[in-house]
Amino acid sequence: MENINIIKVTLSDIDQLQKIGQQTFRETFSAGNTEENLAKYLEEGFSPEKLTFELNDKNSEFYFASLDNDVVGYLKLNFGQSQTELKDKKALEIERIYVLKEFHGKKVGQLLYEKAMQIARQTNANYVWLGVWEENPRAINFYKKNGFVEFDKHIFKLGIDEQTDIMMKLKL
Repeated sequence: MENINIIKVTLSDIDQLQKIGQQTFRETFSAGNTEENLAKYLEEGFSPEKLTFELNDKNSEFYFASLDNDVVGYLKLNFGQSQTELKDKKALEIERIYVLKEFHGKKVGQLLYEKAMQIARQTNANYVWLGVWEENPRAINFYKKNGFVEFDKHIFKLGIDEQTDIMMKLKL
């Protein structure tokens, strides 16, 4: 999709980050989860305090995908000790790529993914890894199409519900 800009998120963008984070997460996962679990996760995972901490972390980066100054998706990357697991200094974790539902299929996710790969190469990462919910075939297929392979599983807690994520990796 033309006219999509990928821009680094700063602390001054926290309100926009919270809004796009909550909206895209709700759009992606509301059908398969209870409202209580979803609300609990959105409140905790996207609180101003948590986002401030993450934005101030030198080993985490957020990027917006914007179209005509409207944020339509975002990316979160983690390096070294800020990775949710593995904590491998020669790896890059893609923690999140989320795009507003109305922009699915318009290559916004691919542009965010390509930004992650560019950063992985710039930081001399040996591989990129991520976790994806086993009941999210759209995302699993996206990563497989981009060369990722499954290598493990882990538990992701959404509210009080323990869910299984498939861990996937791409060697560079």
